Amino acid sequence: MSSGEAQDFVAGGRPAIRGEAVGEGPPVVLCHGVTATRRYVLHGSRALERAGHRVVSYDARGHGDSDPAPAGQGYGYPELVADLEAVVAETVGEGRFVLAGHSMGAHTAVAYALRHRERLGGLVAIGPVYAGRVGERAIAYWDGLAEALEGGGVDGFVDYLGREQGMDPAWRETVLRITRERMLVHRHPQAVAAAMRDLTRSRPFESMEELEGLEMPALVVASHDEADPGHPRHVAEAYAERLPRARLVGEEPGESPLAWQGGKLSREIAAFCAALAR
Repeated sequence: MSSGEAQDFVAGGRPAIRGEAVGEGPPVVLCHGVTATRRYVLHGSRALERAGHRVVSYDARGHGDSDPAPAGQGYGYPELVADLEAVVAETVGEGRFVLAGHSMGAHTAVAYALRHRERLGGLVAIGPVYAGRVGERAIAYWDGLAEALEGGGVDGFVDYLGREQGMDPAWRETVLRITRERMLVHRHPQAVAAAMRDLTRSRPFESMEELEGLEMPALVVASHDEADPGHPRHVAEAYAERLPRARLVGEEPGESPLAWQGGKLSREIAAFCAALAR
């Protein structure tokens, strides 16, 4: 099989976590955000693969092609980290790797890093949201999104997001279009709704002070709030301040969020990985 062909894999037992690995070289494992899939970390860019990396991406439990949580299990961070551990065992094996995640994926990556410091050569946190606590307004918002998806399907979800998120009108059409596209690919939308409820009530770590113990090099990706208020810039800045060896990057004011620019984001991650090798 050539390096350009994706290799599908299934990790874990129950649930089955489905993903793909493509490319050859030092591995980079990607974790996506809630309501997204593995396609929405690098947004189709192959720049990281072309830079000489094996890129591993997977759908979180209940999302995309992966199975819902079995009876008696949920969608909190302990379960997400266990699924990530299964993916790493299946695709990376022994040795160090770079772990990158967006939003929920960023929190999962940090939680994994706190448990497995010795495995990571580098950590990339893209658009983190969790800063040590989740307020009642956030819980109500995500419960509302879950109810909208359960009661009104994708249309109901998108309508609720458009009413409640408070995005800049200049970005509204783009955000709602992309949201609709990604919501339509989930095989188990009811599981996605359950994941939204569980995540707001789960803690990937107890306090921001814990980040100070993560000594591996880190890259933190921030976006301006006008286009992406759901991933506040001040939270990304707080991660960069707490992580001892972090560098903060982001788009220029008025530009599309760096987290949405798959090619540019991939090149930032590739440059970060190249610096690790020096």
